[in-house]
Amino acid sequence: MLPEERHNTIVQMVNEIGSVNVKELSVRFAVTEDSIRKDLTALQRKGLLRKTYGGALKIEDNSQERFVEQRKGKYVLDKQKIAKKIVHMLQDGDLIFLDISTTNIEVAKILKTAGKTLTIVTNMIDIMNIMRGDEHNKLIFIGGTFTEGRDGFVGTAANREISKYRFDKSFLGVVGVNAEKNTVSTYTFDDAATKEIIVKSSKQAYLILETRKLSKDGNFIYAAIDDFVGAVTEKPLEDWQKEKLSQYELEII
Repeated sequence: MLPEERHNTIVQMVNEIGSVNVKELSVRFAVTEDSIRKDLTALQRKGLLRKTYGGALKIEDNSQERFVEQRKGKYVLDKQKIAKKIVHMLQDGDLIFLDISTTNIEVAKILKTAGKTLTIVTNMIDIMNIMRGDEHNKLIFIGGTFTEGRDGFVGTAANREISKYRFDKSFLGVVGVNAEKNTVSTYTFDDAATKEIIVKSSKQAYLILETRKLSKDGNFIYAAIDDFVGAVTEKPLEDWQKEKLSQYELEII
């Protein structure tokens, strides 16, 4: 098989099943693993896949999930699993920040009936509406400039107010985590700037990390992976994911 034919087949496989493995490709095409790595590098340069440790992943289009309303109703069970873990981590008296994230909507739903006594700070409208009437937790809402999706507040005024706090724990949504470049990213510049302030204002900042986000990149970087003490996932990481994240001493919850 010619290299071009091999490349076309690899791209087709990635798009159909989401990921490929160097060893398996080496056996399938009867070439060395080094040859496959060179193939993947070439295909990554063309923007046809994303090379990872031990293989490659499909490049997904994030444009259809830019706004909260577009993400609601998707991967709900995964988000609920993460939300339960987050609530379990919280202790009475904690001052926490719940960032703009559809997973944090699930956190708020649980907290409303969990019987914990927390001070919850948020810039997300959905969370404010859910927590209305909660007799156990104190809610502080951060104002500012509407996000593009009009689902919360960011910008200079919001950032100035957030910077006055020192949160015990914060939980931040993410579009993508790039373990090779040590970056955490989101969709827009304003959201990135506000998330950066939240991380800096936190004693312990946690990534809300659905494992599929390890194959994505957003448009704006707001933190390094090692700015976080931990990541809350919906399921155990695969071996290649553990390998890439192990260098950052990140607690995987």
